[in-house]
Parts: sequence; structure tokens; C-alpha cells
Amino acid sequence: MTTTTSPRILEPHCEWTAADVADEDLWTEHFTDAELAELDAAMRHALSVTDDLLRIGRDEFPLPTLQHRLARIERELIDGRGFVRLRGIDRSAYTQDEMEVIYWGIGAHLGLPWAQNAKGHVLGDVTDQHKAPDDPTARGNELGGMALPFHCDGADLVGLMCLQNGRSGGLSAVANSVLIHNTLVRERPDLAAALYEPLPYDYRGEQPPGGKPYYMLPVFTEWEDRLFVRCIPPYIHASQRHPEAPRLTDLQREALAEVVRLADDPAHHVLMELRPGDIQFINNYHVLHGRTAYEDDRATGQVRHLKRLWLETRVLSSRPPYFANRTNHWMEKASVSRLRPV
Repeated sequence: MTTTTSPRILEPHCEWTAADVADEDLWTEHFTDAELAELDAAMRHALSVTDDLLRIGRDEFPLPTLQHRLARIERELIDGRGFVRLRGIDRSAYTQDEMEVIYWGIGAHLGLPWAQNAKGHVLGDVTDQHKAPDDPTARGNELGGMALPFHCDGADLVGLMCLQNGRSGGLSAVANSVLIHNTLVRERPDLAAALYEPLPYDYRGEQPPGGKPYYMLPVFTEWEDRLFVRCIPPYIHASQRHPEAPRLTDLQREALAEVVRLADDPAHHVLMELRPGDIQFINNYHVLHGRTAYEDDRATGQVRHLKRLWLETRVLSSRPPYFANRTNHWMEKASVSRLRPV
């Protein structure tokens, strides 16, 4: 691991701007009819073996042909653009349970599950769970309606599958962390260096029993010539509600503000529509993500609902120790969340 006052340019081949990815065909993978048939057969085979998602792995969800395409996509996520949209699954053809099995099975071919919260959810829900924005324990996947700022999640790969959209809004947004890091290194190396030092993050009330209500991680880490990014500005700022948490310096605050400014710049991010049946995966270390505001209409059943996966990729053979899977106390209670918003 490198914690240095002289950060350097890392993985420039993974940089992109909004103009570079303006063509949606660059990052949209359309399933063929044969691949869709293979997914359907794999789902039905998995359900013939077990109805417990936690027992479904690659062997229980066989994709003899599609697995090779997914392997190429996984490599692109880690060593290339860092995000993808999978399109073609007919949402109307499947129940929610069947969609969850298909999504979980695809995820099993891209990595190993990673717990997302203190409940141990390895398959989570992104929908309005009636949490107030000022609730200090609320997480982004539980908040309805409001836009979410650019941030990282807590795994190698982060996946979203759209089950249903709300009445309006709710576009997914992705920005390139590598470009942001390297821009700071080129133009404001003092700010880049400030983000290589550990910063406090609010645990949102989900710390280990008897543990501190915050944890320490750098925003930027260099590890074996790769860049690893973990940046959740709202959680970093929220850590300051705990008197025992280290105080953010003026330089750290300026550096975080500059990361936010660069990500918010339309030249540095792309907005993505996720239709029912669409699946998005991103490299959490190279891509920040967020969403635009949206409106639900419960009277008509138009309630935005996505399923979320956090995955440990097999392609990334080495990572900083504090980004290792299965060391988190959350994983001890691995479980599946299956909300039915409507």
C-alpha cells in the first residue's frame, strides 16, 4: 500500500470522459435470443435444485456459452471502462422471485457475494423504505425520491437490476474515479495527497458491537500499481457528529469538495436509463455512482424498485487488506432481502 505525499498517475488507460462514452452502444450489452434461452434454462435448473439463493453458485446456474461473455465483461469492468448495462431480459415474463434468481445467477458468474448491511443482506433492495433523509442511520438504498450524490459502495463490483421504475426520474449516474484522481494529481497534487490519508466514515449505527461509531479509510489507495477508491462524502462529513472521530482538516474538506465538483461536472459523468429487466454492474474502485431524483406513484403501482448485489470479483487477485471480503462483521449473518414495495 502507498500512502504518499507525492501521488502519481495511475491506470490512465481506464480514464474516460462523458464524450468518450456518449455512445450508449459502447457500454450496453444486449443478450441474444440464445443467451436469453440459456438464462431461462439456468434459472429453472437452479430452482429445481434449491429455492435458497445462498446455495446457488455457478454450478447450480450453468451458463455453458454465456459464461465466456460474462468473463470478458468482468475483465472490462476491472481493466477498462468500469461499467456496463446488460439489456434484453423480458421483465414481464418472470415473477420477482424468478428475476432474483436470474440476477443472482449472473452475479455468481461475476463474483462472490458480499454483505451490504448489518442485517447481512447479500441481495439487497433499492426502493423507498420510508427512511427520513436526516435519519443518521439511513442508507442511500433506503431513501426514496431524492437524488443521491456520487459515491462508492463497499465491494469490488456493485450491481443493480431494475424490477420497476417510478412515475418519473431516477436515472443512474456514473462518473470515472480514475479521471478524477489523475486530474487532481496533475492539477492539485496537494489535494490528491490529502485524500491518501485515512479519513473517518460514519458507520450509520451499524458498527460492530462495542465498536467505534466510525471507521477510518483513505479515499485513494495505490496498491500494486492499481488505484482503489472509496469515497462517500456524506458519510465522511457525517462522521463529524461523533466527538471522538478525528476532525477533518480544511485541506481534506477542500479535497472532498473538489472530488464532488469534478464528478458533478457534466463533462465527467454519464446518465443511464435502467428499464425493467436491465442490469448494471460497475467497478466500485474506478466508478462513482449516484442517481437523479424521482417520483413514485403508489396508487398506480409505479414504485421504483431495484435489486442490489455487492460482489468480490475473481479477476482482481489482490486488493488492500481493508477492502477484503468476509472480514466484515456483517457477513456473519448472510441473508436475502426480498421486499415487495407494491
